[in-house]
Amino acid sequence: MNVKRILLILAVLLLLPFTIKLYGEDFGQSQSLFTDIKAHKVGDILTVLIYEQSRASSKVESKTEKSTKASVSGGPGIGTLDFIPLFSADGENKNTFDGKGESIRDGSLRAKMSVTVVDVRENGDLIIEGSRTIGISGDRETLTLSGVVRQKDISPTNTIDSYLIADAEIHYTGKGNNNTASRPGFVTRLINWLF
Repeated sequence: MNVKRILLILAVLLLLPFTIKLYGEDFGQSQSLFTDIKAHKVGDILTVLIYEQSRASSKVESKTEKSTKASVSGGPGIGTLDFIPLFSADGENKNTFDGKGESIRDGSLRAKMSVTVVDVRENGDLIIEGSRTIGISGDRETLTLSGVVRQKDISPTNTIDSYLIADAEIHYTGKGNNNTASRPGFVTRLINWLF
């Protein structure tokens, strides 16, 4: 009799979390009945693994050549001035153009940061936003990220790769001595702006 009672109490205790989830608003959206580690509501935190790499190249080559030659001549002069020709003309024109242009742009960004869910759409997609600022020896580097995430793309460890984020905006900016030193001076920027 005691064994039956103990088994009944264990069954009730095991089903209790399921019952609470069933009547709760977030049933079916979490990874487990006993734990809730995946972001699914406003205020939850999600870790983004940023692996962005972009490469673009463009090459243009153009070559033209044009040659024109004209010649006109007349007969010898008359009488004592026969050494002066009556009419003679000669002309030659040659144009050559050889142009080449090449543009290569390569960018890479690797980082790991946490963002916050700021809104949930009607279809369950999460709108995320977050920023991370690092200060080293007077320099400040700021990484900001925003976008839309599908809940099914979130891994069981509550992480998502940046290429799975829709409408992603990733900005990486820096302020400080290193950034100032690598920037052209005022006069150079003024000349570049004028010309």
